[in-house]
Parts: sequence; C-alpha cells; structure tokens
Amino acid sequence: MPMKHFIIGTAGHVDHGKTALIKAITGIDTDRLKEEKERGISIELGFASLTLPDGRTFGIVDVPGHERFIRNMVSGASGIDMVIMVIAADEGVMPQTREHLHICSLLGIKKGLVALTKADMVADEWLDLVKDDVREFLKGTFLAASPVIPVSSIIGSGIVELLDALGRVASDIEGESDAGIFRLPVDRAFTMKGFGTVVTGTLISGDIELGEDVEILPSGVTAKVRGIQIHNQSATVAEAGQRTAINLQGVEKDTIVRGNVLARPRTLKPSIRLDVWMEHLSNNSRKLKNRNLVRFHVGTNEVIGRIILLDREDAEPGAKALAQVVLESPIVAMARDRFVIRSYSPVTTIGGGMIVDPLPKKHKRKSDRVNHEIDLLHDGTDTERAAIIIERSGIEGIGMSELEMRTGIHESILKDILGTLSSKKQVVVVDADESRIVASSIYQNLQDRILLEMRAYHERYPLKEGISKEELRGTAGQFAGQRLFNMAVRELEKRGEVVAERENIRLSAHRVNLKGELEDLRSKIAETYMDAGLTPPTIKELMEKFAGQRGLAESVINVMLKDGSLIKINEDLYFHREVLARLREDYKARLVRDGKATPASMKELTGLSRKFIIPLMEYFDATKLTIRAGEHRILREK
Repeated sequence: MPMKHFIIGTAGHVDHGKTALIKAITGIDTDRLKEEKERGISIELGFASLTLPDGRTFGIVDVPGHERFIRNMVSGASGIDMVIMVIAADEGVMPQTREHLHICSLLGIKKGLVALTKADMVADEWLDLVKDDVREFLKGTFLAASPVIPVSSIIGSGIVELLDALGRVASDIEGESDAGIFRLPVDRAFTMKGFGTVVTGTLISGDIELGEDVEILPSGVTAKVRGIQIHNQSATVAEAGQRTAINLQGVEKDTIVRGNVLARPRTLKPSIRLDVWMEHLSNNSRKLKNRNLVRFHVGTNEVIGRIILLDREDAEPGAKALAQVVLESPIVAMARDRFVIRSYSPVTTIGGGMIVDPLPKKHKRKSDRVNHEIDLLHDGTDTERAAIIIERSGIEGIGMSELEMRTGIHESILKDILGTLSSKKQVVVVDADESRIVASSIYQNLQDRILLEMRAYHERYPLKEGISKEELRGTAGQFAGQRLFNMAVRELEKRGEVVAERENIRLSAHRVNLKGELEDLRSKIAETYMDAGLTPPTIKELMEKFAGQRGLAESVINVMLKDGSLIKINEDLYFHREVLARLREDYKARLVRDGKATPASMKELTGLSRKFIIPLMEYFDATKLTIRAGEHRILREK
C-alpha cells in the first residue's frame, strides 16, 4: 500500500515562536524575506520538510501569526492534515490563537497537538497553570484530547517528545481518498534563473508527472511541466499530500498569482457561484445578514463575495445555514472543499463551511426543494449526491470529469454509482465514450415535450403528414444534444408512439383527415381531374382556378398525392388515379395485341399530342408496365 503523504501546519498568535520551533525541529529557517528578518515576525508563508527518526517525511507550512496576515495564514492552512498549535508559555491563549483555531476547525482539520513554547522562560508552577488554561481553552474542539508538550526552541528541551508525539498523531490520521483530479492551488509563483517560472503549493488531490500539460485556472493558460521538486529533491511524479514545486515551460511568471489552481486541461471549470453549507461562528457579536459582503477564502485564494442565505433572512451567531455565494471574480473549487469567510470590514473571521456544488444555477430563496438538495449534498450518501448533481445538470447532461468536480467523488466510485443508478432506471447514459449522463426524469420530460409538440403541430397543420426532425428538435428539444434527441425519438419509435419516415416524424395515430371546407375542395379538385381525363390542367392552371384558396389547394393536392388519388407524372402533370388505371388497361391490351407500342400507336389509342404521350409512356416505363426496346416499348412481363 503506498505511503500517505502528510502536511503539517503551524498556527498561533504572533511572536509565539512558530518559526523558531520549525527551525529547531527541521534546521530550516522559514523566514526568507528581508522584512521578516528585520521585524522578527513572519509575513509570508514559510516551508520546510521534517524527517522523523522512523524515516517518514512530512511537509511543513509555517503560517504568519499577526492579525494583518491572516489572509496568508488561511492560504497556508488549506490542505494541511494536522496542526501544531503554538502557544507561548509566557503569554498563554491570545486573540490569534483563538482565530487560528477557528480557521483550522472550519477547514476540517481534525488532528494535531499543542506546542507550549518558551517553556524555559517561566517557572514550573506557571507552566502548570498555563497547561490548565490551554486545556480549558481546547474543550469541545478537535484538539481537546491532543498532547500539550512544553518545549524550548532555544535550549532544545521537549523537542524529542514533540517529534515522538507528531509521529503518533500522524499514525492516527486516516488517509482520506481524494477525487483523483490533479489540483495544485498556487501559494507562490516566482522566476528562477536558468529555469524560468516556478510555482509551489500543496498538491491536494491526484498526481502529476514530468512532461504533462497543465492548465492554469481560472485564466485557462496552458503550460508544460518541465521539472518537479519534492522537499528540494527532483522527482518525476508528485502525489496528493506533498508540498510541490513545479517548473513550468511556456508561461510567464506574471500570468500566475496566488489563488490560481493548476489542473490537467479540461478537467475543472472556474465558477463565480457556489452552493455552500456554512457555520456562523458562535463568538460573533452580530448576525450574518442576507446579501452581506464577505471575504471568501478557499484553497489559497481570497475573493470578495456576497452571501445569499437560502433558508433564512439572517444567521444568528452559532447558526448553521444553507447559502449561495456569488463572487466578484471566478475561482476554481470542487465539492467537499472547505472554506473560510471573513467580514468585509472590519476584517475578522466570522465563519466557514463546505462547498457542496461549485457550479450551481441561481436559486430561488426559501425553496424547500433547493434546501433539501443542499442538505443531501452536505450529509447524503455518495449515490444521493451524484443523483442530485445529475438532475441539476438538466437536459445538457454531465460528463464524468464535471461530475467528479461537482461531487468530489473519485471516478472509480462514480462508475459503480452510475451502474447502480442506471440499473434502477434513474439515469440514462447518452454517450458511453464521453460518459455523458442525463437524469431519467429529464429524459422522460424531453420525450413528453416531443409528444406534446407533435400533437400541437398536427393540430396546427392537419394536412401535413408530419414534422421534420430538425424543426421538432428546434422546438421540443432545443437544449438537447443531437445524440440525446435522436435517442429519445428512437425509443418513442420502438414503443410505437411515433413513426419516422425519412426526415419527417409523426405520431403513430396521426392521419390526414379532410373535413368541411377542405373536403369540399378535395372533391372539386378530384372532379376537375376526372372531367379532364387524359388532358388534365397544369398545376399553374389549376392554381388559377382556385386562386382564392391557393394555400389550401396546395395542401389538399399533397394529401391526394400521398393517398394515391392523384398521381404525379412530372412537375407539371398530375392525373386522377382512375383515369390512369383505365389507360393502363387499354395500353396493356394494345401491347398484347400488337406486341409493341410507339408514340404513333399511343396517339392512335388516345388521340393525345406528344405533350402528353411522351410523359405517359415514360411513366409506364417507370411503373414497370413496359420496357423500352430501341424506338418502341414492349411489355416488361414478356
């Protein structure tokens, strides 16, 4: 079984010794900026690696503790598996201790320990009092039962105990399976001489190999992976849970900023609208009102957004709420990602939660259906969540990569779920190659719309045999793909509800039925052709006779042609069926008697001019009565 990779993060108040502690256990000074050295505080994220005595290696993210740099702290805390909460023994719990603990809880971090730093600066009695205070502070949090270890980064006391505790905590962490889609939220982008553009971040899901193409989102710029480093060592592949530096070819450093996400091309989509399940922290002093402006933190990104409360007018401190976040600029996230929200002004952490759908449509507030969906997307089974997202995808359906993105479920699990849903007739797989899936309810609705539109069409145009498939798709299935529409029509045809004839389609029960004025018109047209016998009027002449009813006359003639009462010889000559039937018998008798026929013998038989003789003789050739032999015709049956 492959080794699970872990990221350890620090948290705690400014000047409580986080960076000094990391240097004591790794030998690495994570403060790299000149300003950090001069001021003696961390401003930016720092990175190191830790190898335990048993050989396990962890990535470490050191976060700034000052309240002015909480944004950077949140960026670093995203993607960590366990936290070292650093509390100075000489000061105890301070404001950013509390805020950092809230942030870690909101981000779903479940494991960690407490390092009681500067233990050499206080008496043992004071150290015991601080331990008790810390224990009280941690009650009810994910760190309530975690080790509290006094350490001194200066004299090295407690370091061995701390490393031993880190190993035990790491062993208790269950490796959560990720969705499998490669994602690296960027926390740094810089240019390295001789290499070009380099980005760093914690690889939160999937893996990436040397030479692969990546897409930088939300801009959509693509680049090639020229080099990979893990803990300052070159590698050919990077995996989920590793601190990773990637050298990119074909992109300038200025096109990448913190908050961007690296992914394989066409696997993720940017979004400005998110459905979320959120918690409004109990220590807030005021309600969260609908449409409040907030600072939304997800991954390494911070974006200004507006909270649309879907199930209430405002959220009291401590309330759990269902909401939709509308952002000012696009971000890239997946379902099950954790987020933090901070008030717009003054800036303080007020809540956070989980993204349940990163690509939803705009919702109507206080909708029981929408609220039930969001509850299930948060708490439901994998199968329930997949079914909801497929339903939400509507007539356009959804592909496998987008379904992964919108459920946070690995493709291998999704395939099993789709098999179950398909066997229960809850989904329809439209395209097996592209794995495009549509909910059965949506598919059934499309078929219902097709039948409804065809009924309406037959009522509007009773003289037309059917509607063209393209016209029908434009009205009943305008948002359906060609493949889905054809599939729906084929199934209706198999069930005997429709009849497809070439490019036209009609309800199986539809028959052209002439009534009233139309039946009168049909009788007059039939009478005209019967009276004319073998010298019928041209179509132009007929239309002149029924000039006031031209449109109806054209429709009636089409009906008569379809039911065979009129027979079309060429574009201008139509004969009544009975007239042609009598001529056929006379013509056949003459052929039997003479053995052959010529235009002259046809004239003798009918008294017609060549205007009618030649088309009629060609018609009888075409209808298999005669066959041409030189300059004359003979019976085909002979």
